[in-house]
Amino acid sequence: MRSRARTVLALAAPLMLAACATMAPPQPPSLDLPKPPADLRASRKGDRVFLTWTNPTATTDRQTIRTLGPTGICRTLSRDMQECGAPVGTLPATTANAPKQSAPASFTDSIADLESSDSSAIATYAVEVPNPEGRSAGLSNRVRVPLIHTLPPPQSFQTQVTKDGAVSSWTAEVPNAPPGVHYVFRILRRGADAQQSAVGEVAASNTLSYTFTDSQIEWEKTYEYHAEAVTVIEQTGKPSIQVEGDDTPVVKVFADDIFPPAMPTGLQAVFSGPGQQPFIDLVWAPVSDVDLAGYNIYRHTEGAAAAKINSELVKTPAYRDANVQQGSRYYYSVSAVDLRGNESRQSEEASESVPQ
Repeated sequence: MRSRARTVLALAAPLMLAACATMAPPQPPSLDLPKPPADLRASRKGDRVFLTWTNPTATTDRQTIRTLGPTGICRTLSRDMQECGAPVGTLPATTANAPKQSAPASFTDSIADLESSDSSAIATYAVEVPNPEGRSAGLSNRVRVPLIHTLPPPQSFQTQVTKDGAVSSWTAEVPNAPPGVHYVFRILRRGADAQQSAVGEVAASNTLSYTFTDSQIEWEKTYEYHAEAVTVIEQTGKPSIQVEGDDTPVVKVFADDIFPPAMPTGLQAVFSGPGQQPFIDLVWAPVSDVDLAGYNIYRHTEGAAAAKINSELVKTPAYRDANVQQGSRYYYSVSAVDLRGNESRQSEEASESVPQ
């Protein structure tokens, strides 16, 4: 019996030691401090600064966050920021409906009273996200925004569709720019796909009136145009900084192609020569319009009205008229036709006689 008891104790001892080895030391209680955002971004339009970031979903010790305290929007006019101080704005406390999903957040700050003619003047921003008790783990990443003055939006902005494209025009009085700064006017277009894109820029100068032609439009489509003044800060050895001003009102236009192509020029008429079946060859300078579909040929005799003699559009700038009679003189003109059926004026006439 004593031998069996010793055996049981010998087997039980390692099990007891193993059970004791798996016991972890007690963990300290969570501080419940939201992890500071690391994706704060800033953009400027006129005298407004738009801040966006993602609210944290976990604490600094990886615990799930259920509720956030009021978020402070921090701003300083120096390049460094160690603490928030008095926030320039506050977002209310939030409760996460889906704790594992990141929640976007945003804030718009006005800097109308801070704009400067100094191209190096900046504002530094950060956000501080606390827990419901008002404690935080510190500031987010910092972002910097230039405080340079922006120009007001161009005046009397309008856009009209012409044969050459959509022509935008506007007026603007441009002040002298500070050192290292210049201004441009940017034209933006939105098409039926709702995508907005910049279609061109015009450098600001001492003139009052400006125009820009957008030749990259498609006919029979609707477009929206507006313009903005952009302040460009040059940086030695670095990309320039561009600060957008406020937009003009949007102008909507329909690109209805009612514009005929250019009138053909240089028309010549030449008789075939003796000893051949009589015909008259016509040649002229080609029309360069990109939407050209072809040409129409018109003919008449002395005192008669001109009539079209081709049944289908002529695709090349040449035509042979074999329906001629000896002893007659013929007068010719040519017109150009585009893909939508717009027809140009008839060219200057050229004449030729068919001998007896």
